[in-house]
Amino acid sequence: VQLQASGGGSVLAGGSLILSCAASGFIFENWGMGWFRQAPGKEREFVAAVNWNGDYTQYDDSVKGRFVISRDNAKKMVYLQMNSLTPEDTAVYYCAAGQGPKYSSIRSYGFWGQGTQVTVSS
Repeated sequence: VQLQASGGGSVLAGGSLILSCAASGFIFENWGMGWFRQAPGKEREFVAAVNWNGDYTQYDDSVKGRFVISRDNAKKMVYLQMNSLTPEDTAVYYCAAGQGPKYSSIRSYGFWGQGTQVTVSS
């Protein structure tokens, strides 16, 4: 099983980034997918999740209206479009595969990627 996150980088506040996560080694369409993030000195926290076919999404309140999660089962990819970024969004972002039932819980996820750094400066 492999989850390869990419697309991180440095951006000014108000800017945008698109994170991608390539999945392999498991039946991708059977799994919900989530994005989590971890800032220095803080615990890993939920950002967004999408169910197996993309018709259900969930967001943390801190990113609702700014971030959009999506997936492409044919390509075995999940994306996180991040808009109106603020310095508080600075963190390492991880994609993960889970089967619920609570998508916002770390315990729902069995597979994790290596993370990609997002840095937002003011």
